[in-house]
Amino acid sequence: MLGSLSLLAATPFAFRSFSPSSNNNRSLSSGTNHQIAKQLASESGRGSQKLLRRHVFPVYRRVSYGSPISAVMIDDSSTITTSEENTQNIGILDIDSALRPFKDHFQYRIKKFVDQKNLFENYEGGLEEFAKGYLRFGFNREEDGIVYREWAPAAQEAQVVGDFNGWDGSNHKMEKNEFGVWSIKIPDSEGNPAIPHNSRVKFRFKHGDGVWVDRIPAWIKYAIVDPTRFGAPYDGVHWDPPPSERYEFKYPRPPKPKAPRIYEAHVGMSSPEPRINSYREFADDVLPRIQANNYNTVQLMAVMEHSYYASFGYHVTNFFSVSSRSGTPEDLKYLIDKAHSLGLRVLMDVVHSHASNNVTDGLNGFDVGQSSQESYFHTGERGYHKLWDSRLFNYGNWEVLRFLLSNLRWWLEEFKFDGFRFDGVTSMLYHHHGINMPFTGDYNEYFSEATDVDAVVYLMLANSLINNILPDATVIAEDVSGMPGLGRPVSEGGIGFDYRLAMAIPDKWIDYLKNKNDEEWSMMDLSCSLTNRRYTEKCISYAESHDQSIVGDKTIAFFLMDKEMYSGMSCLTDASPTIDRGIALHKMIHFITMALGGEGYLNFMGNEFGHPEWIDFPREGNGWSYEKCRRQWTLVDTDHLRYKFMNAFDRAMNALDDKFSFLSSTKQIVSCTDEENKVIVFERGDLVFVFNFHPENTYDGYKVGCDLPGKYRVALDSDAWEFGGHGRVGHDVDHFTSPEGIPGVPETNFNNRPNSFKVLSPARTCVVYYKVDESVEETNGINVISVSETLEMDASKQKNAEESAILVDHGDKENPQETNDRDTASFDEELQKDGAKQESIEEPAASVLDKKIVGSKLDEPEVEEMEDRTPDD
Repeated sequence: MLGSLSLLAATPFAFRSFSPSSNNNRSLSSGTNHQIAKQLASESGRGSQKLLRRHVFPVYRRVSYGSPISAVMIDDSSTITTSEENTQNIGILDIDSALRPFKDHFQYRIKKFVDQKNLFENYEGGLEEFAKGYLRFGFNREEDGIVYREWAPAAQEAQVVGDFNGWDGSNHKMEKNEFGVWSIKIPDSEGNPAIPHNSRVKFRFKHGDGVWVDRIPAWIKYAIVDPTRFGAPYDGVHWDPPPSERYEFKYPRPPKPKAPRIYEAHVGMSSPEPRINSYREFADDVLPRIQANNYNTVQLMAVMEHSYYASFGYHVTNFFSVSSRSGTPEDLKYLIDKAHSLGLRVLMDVVHSHASNNVTDGLNGFDVGQSSQESYFHTGERGYHKLWDSRLFNYGNWEVLRFLLSNLRWWLEEFKFDGFRFDGVTSMLYHHHGINMPFTGDYNEYFSEATDVDAVVYLMLANSLINNILPDATVIAEDVSGMPGLGRPVSEGGIGFDYRLAMAIPDKWIDYLKNKNDEEWSMMDLSCSLTNRRYTEKCISYAESHDQSIVGDKTIAFFLMDKEMYSGMSCLTDASPTIDRGIALHKMIHFITMALGGEGYLNFMGNEFGHPEWIDFPREGNGWSYEKCRRQWTLVDTDHLRYKFMNAFDRAMNALDDKFSFLSSTKQIVSCTDEENKVIVFERGDLVFVFNFHPENTYDGYKVGCDLPGKYRVALDSDAWEFGGHGRVGHDVDHFTSPEGIPGVPETNFNNRPNSFKVLSPARTCVVYYKVDESVEETNGINVISVSETLEMDASKQKNAEESAILVDHGDKENPQETNDRDTASFDEELQKDGAKQESIEEPAASVLDKKIVGSKLDEPEVEEMEDRTPDD
């Protein structure tokens, strides 16, 4: 999110890879090994934090009527049993032995999590039932009428007002029960709902000083604003369309991919025109582009209603409401269903880390001076984020848990989202919110009195709920701190996320592009930054997201080419050195980030083709202009502009993962970081990647190490003509391996690899090689077409490569053998001729023929090599 830029990025050591048996030097000294629980207990101002074995939870008594809808604390704790048996075997301690000194901390938070779940079971029917709060709170149809309920314990009197009663609530007074819940049943009128669908409503209440205020209901499902009035407050809308107007989903959710390739998108700014785009326009115009570029997941920003558009959707005012700027709830359902029909999963960027500070149209309006126990937020400084100017939730409050957990279930079930990207997780995990915290990697930084255990437990509950409701959900944490266990299952003592965003990677690229000449780029530093993540905890890598695209910063393309993007992108003229360098490095930076940086990949809308400008939302500082709050799709659609080359390469590298599933492979070995020649060589799955970052030098016969012996050919080549390159690498060349050293003795091998082959490595290029299965004899002499060419040509969604090359002089006329063959045979047909089956020495992987290639399992020496690698290696 925007505010995350205020947090200091962690050093690489915070994400350090380690062996399960390593003695990590970040452990506590022997004299402080068991002090964490005592430190937690000493914090009198931070809730009921006590020593693990002495912690007693208050009982919440079920409401006596109907289905339980609220609960309050009482003193009786006699019915609560301890959960010691659930805190003794903590699996995460076996994965990382350096966490063992913090066993008390893990026991403490696990016990708190287990006991909270027990309370839900005993008094609410379980976690999943508890998370159905939207069926009870807000406006809901019940027998012969509409029932409205609102939790507002500080209110003295309350009414419901709206268009239906002329905004006069004298005849619609609400009643308050002992738990602070106000309710009213409004009978139908002549068989019709008393509150019409799509009519405005508000909650009117009087607080302690006798003042009456109007607020949008906390659980409102839609909110609108008068577009003709500048700065007008939002109104809540009763959204209950008749069956004929409700959108009915037609397509099932796509299966969970082995590795998510995520397209981060903002619907409102997706129009090529300077205006707000709609959900339906995005679905019809942009989703096909995403599918064409072989992404499998869309991540939608700014879905929940936010009154300030320039907040990028991160200052949420109405948590259950679809942002009305882009359409109605039914329109959003259309978008998600359309995505599913295209095989795209949809994640929601959910903001539970804080809430808008707005009073008139936000949840903050319910805070009228009451204590934290009666509020959604903490009181005083603890309830306010000074950098984000927003309110902070009290995650230890029963009704806050109901509100937030129900919010997750609402988006999963009502709108069929396939998971979430949790925003601002670092701010949630720590009382200091990550502000001015460098995170050196010392484990004391993660497990101390600074840890907000209430927030940790909430995230554990949230991930448990999501997985129970939708086992195939994808859940990602935006965390800059790299807290150990964040990406491990709750059953092991982790927090339960599937992935963490690798937030240090874009910072590294920005540093290099701003502060280093090409000759100063360190291959070791880049390699370590990309591989430096916790063992067994998956990451989503990205070179740039929306954070790097906002006003005040630059996209990678803009860093590389700057003003020449306005004058030098035409194929009708020769590329300048700046443009040639920029396009080459743009491809290399994104691809090495994808291939080496994580177990999934993310790209922000437009960066796939090098969108030339930053994002600037309408605000006072730019005269409320929409000029730069759009995406210029015409740039990539115009055939004589070079933007198409970056887009084509983005499509091809995603298709490469489709073919070879290298992102999901645990086999990741960096065999060479050649500082003198500026070359990085690594294996991911059974693919061999060669990146030459040298600005000038081309190496003929460059020796690269590999695992499996045999014949290798080009799978993807960034220097191919259809990617704006110079066509220097021949795609019809067979590369045969030679054995290296003594089998089974890595130190005698070449770069610790048992085999090697030689390649042509042009300056500023990346080339990927796949192993050919030689068990099937070739039956003719037709050259095998390069994967990079076929990925460009083999689908109807892509333009004909020859047509796209008409305006460019591609060939080296003096060296025709170095140009790429334009064979039009399909990739699958040619691989059938080659029998190109990915195979390990001991265990064959799936055949290429059925497109189910996965990285083969590591043998023991490779496992050790991967696990023992640290940034210092």
